[in-house]
Amino acid sequence: MRALSYILLLFGFQFLFAQNHNLRYTFNEDKGTYIEGSVGAQFWLRYLDMNPGSEINGEPVSSDIDISIRRIRISVQSQITPKLYFYSSFGGNNINQKTEHNWRPSILDFQVEYSFSKSFALGIGKTGWEGLSRNTSRSCFSMMTLDAPLFSLVNVNKNDDLGRMMGIWSKGKIGHLDYVVALRKPELINSAPVEGVTDYAGGRSKVQSSIYAKYEFIGTEGNKTAYSGGVGSYLGKKKVLNIGAGALYQPKMTSRLINGTETYYDFKNWCIEVFYDTPLNTTKETAITFYGGYYHTDFGLDYIRNIGADGYTTGGTSFNGSGNSFPMNGTGDTFFVQFGYLLSKDLLGKETFRGQLQPNIAIQQSYFDALDEAVTVVDLGINCFFNGHSNKLTLGYQSRPIFQENTTGELKTNSRKGMLVCQYQIVIR
Repeated sequence: MRALSYILLLFGFQFLFAQNHNLRYTFNEDKGTYIEGSVGAQFWLRYLDMNPGSEINGEPVSSDIDISIRRIRISVQSQITPKLYFYSSFGGNNINQKTEHNWRPSILDFQVEYSFSKSFALGIGKTGWEGLSRNTSRSCFSMMTLDAPLFSLVNVNKNDDLGRMMGIWSKGKIGHLDYVVALRKPELINSAPVEGVTDYAGGRSKVQSSIYAKYEFIGTEGNKTAYSGGVGSYLGKKKVLNIGAGALYQPKMTSRLINGTETYYDFKNWCIEVFYDTPLNTTKETAITFYGGYYHTDFGLDYIRNIGADGYTTGGTSFNGSGNSFPMNGTGDTFFVQFGYLLSKDLLGKETFRGQLQPNIAIQQSYFDALDEAVTVVDLGINCFFNGHSNKLTLGYQSRPIFQENTTGELKTNSRKGMLVCQYQIVIR
């Protein structure tokens, strides 16, 4: 845990010099130069209906209750000069009963950026700038639903590090248009091609290029970091309406053997989306949040990947694999919608209940070429905000399909399983 010790030492220094009881020290208020930090964590108490044939440490299991730390983030950022900006974040995901002994924090973001003007900045480093959608570079501590739509992290932990890669980028705002263009170098993949199975290719990694732009019809969103403009819900603090579109490309990213000959496939993706967040009643502080997006993802012939958040199981007798995995990424098309309603702050009376509630729903509908039926995943949740996103309690339920090959050889849903999570989130700035 040496790396974590260094990070905590750094924050100890921050506390010594903090102003106004927060993790910020201002060098020059007139020029806007500063250094500041933040610490955030998400704690999960979860009940899981396991996929068929799942095992925990060799023991068959149909359900389980577990406790984990879903995410830890420790960040330090500094406006060194009016033009020069530095950002870093440390931490990781999924500290559970399988990983807690061996878990180590890692460097997630480490980058520097020079702003020539509001419309043009250049940056370099390990970064989350990836121009497919706002969900691809979302702010993990301002999400409206319990967890991120993981399908939008198209390469997660395959040739990237939790969505981050080494790269360079340009970004800016031109009138109502917010844009980012990025070139990133994926991690090397050590794998050999398999007959009839499309997967990530070995050899030299090719440059991954992306572009994303959104037109801000109402309000403006931040673009200081890759995560500033990916807020899940503003909780009635501002009115925002924008339409965005992005594209992501990497040549020869995947391959398969066809009759013993390796065939390569280019990685081609695009997305179009709309985001709307608005207060309804300023006195009661009610608000609605809506997101809708269409994603086209092309990994190559019949590519499919099962993913389960915060997994710790093995085995599995269905197509899904073990634990809570389901077909999340693949070649095909995905429609995704989110909706949330922030209820009145006085719903139960100030003396009875001082929090604010936000019920929400998210639906993923994916049509993957490798499957004979659509993947439909439903997430239901309710947030209880004690101090905005900085201190909140969330109860979420996810219903996922279980795919199995039927008697005619088709891959279709034969049942559904659920996951119930109580999450507590804390962020200190």
